[in-house]
Amino acid sequence: MPSSRKLRITLTRSLIGLNPNHVRTLHALGLRRIRASVVHDDTPAIRGMIDRVPYAVDVKEGSDVAPRPQAGSVDPAGRSRRDQTETGGETSA
Repeated sequence: MPSSRKLRITLTRSLIGLNPNHVRTLHALGLRRIRASVVHDDTPAIRGMIDRVPYAVDVKEGSDVAPRPQAGSVDPAGRSRRDQTETGGETSA
């Protein structure tokens, strides 16, 4: 059963020069770019992965941590973010 507590994990340094095992751990967490963030349940497995690379990540705890919208995400009206910005928030019918 997933935990109700969430963790926001942010990659704070480059993967260049890291131990290859640490790079694989960060990729398994879903972190591939600097300042990329992911939200995971607070489980012992995730905590163990974070404990392997504490120097490369920033962790925020809390049950109210919500995932951020993706760059190409679609709002409830079916418009992409690009459509909203190009047309001033409205799409032509």
